[in-house]
Amino acid sequence: MTRRDEGVDAAAASGSRPASATGSARGARFPDERERRRGAAPPSRPTAWVRADGARDEWEDSAPARSRARRPVESEGQDHNRSRAKAKPGSSTTAGEAIAALSKRYTLPPEIAADIRNAADVATALQKERLVERAESAYGAYERGRYQDALRAIKPVAEVAPAVAAVRELAGLAAYRSARWREATRHLQAFGALSDSTEHLPVLMDCQRALHKPKKVAQLWSELRQSSPDPDVLAEGRIVASASLADTGDLSGAISMLATAGATKALRNPSDRHVRQWYLLADLYERAGDVPRAREYFERVLRADPQAYDVAERLRGLGPERRSRAKRPRAAKRPAPGR
Repeated sequence: MTRRDEGVDAAAASGSRPASATGSARGARFPDERERRRGAAPPSRPTAWVRADGARDEWEDSAPARSRARRPVESEGQDHNRSRAKAKPGSSTTAGEAIAALSKRYTLPPEIAADIRNAADVATALQKERLVERAESAYGAYERGRYQDALRAIKPVAEVAPAVAAVRELAGLAAYRSARWREATRHLQAFGALSDSTEHLPVLMDCQRALHKPKKVAQLWSELRQSSPDPDVLAEGRIVASASLADTGDLSGAISMLATAGATKALRNPSDRHVRQWYLLADLYERAGDVPRAREYFERVLRADPQAYDVAERLRGLGPERRSRAKRPRAAKRPAPGR
């Protein structure tokens, strides 16, 4: 089992999007991104993607040469928009500029844009606007699932404006999605200190779990419980803490952590967090050799959402259900004739 095979994706349940255009002031959240549990269990690495300009490598700064077939004539507006994505003649195009040009830009909340400008107090007015544009491009890349592009775009902003909570939040989440655990930890710890928020503690726990630091996971879990978080955030933290115990071989402790918190209850209309806990419980029971219990919880997940993760495949992998045959009652012996 890999680190994600239990269906653990802390970012999905703990608010994993940076501030949107409708966000509020300095601590504006990127609205809750609840990834649907469709198709397969959350992957351990970001899924592969293809750049819109045709480049095969996401780290390339320019697209490969294309055939010289004539392009259709563009309107004046289209040509203007395209020219913004090109470097000026004679100038070199940096990777960050290429990302900013290729990523769809989103408008930041004015408060966050102002924070970035104010933090860059030694920069010129033009440099400040470029930092805001980088942040907008990073958010656009993150929204499109291009987490490594988002991380590369937001890094220079985080270096110049390290005290802007929203910038550190995006940098941390993009690093987490890119499986850069130490970098994600550094940025998200800074975000927590700047915003006094514990909503991303499950993500930090998952980073420590990936770095094989179960004691740190337990410490963060204790901190999360004492902070009275949102039920979804608390449930996600419990999932990560339980999976961390299982990583150390304590399967019974992992199962008990979920069971004593009510994760075993059968519900008519389960929420996302209930389905995720059932899936993990099923996985833990299977690893512990308790196939009937594993089947029970996988079937709960299947009833709640037939397309959740890889639950149908996991159920098939358990094999056909063995049904105990009822013993037939023995027929009573008839007395011998004449007795």
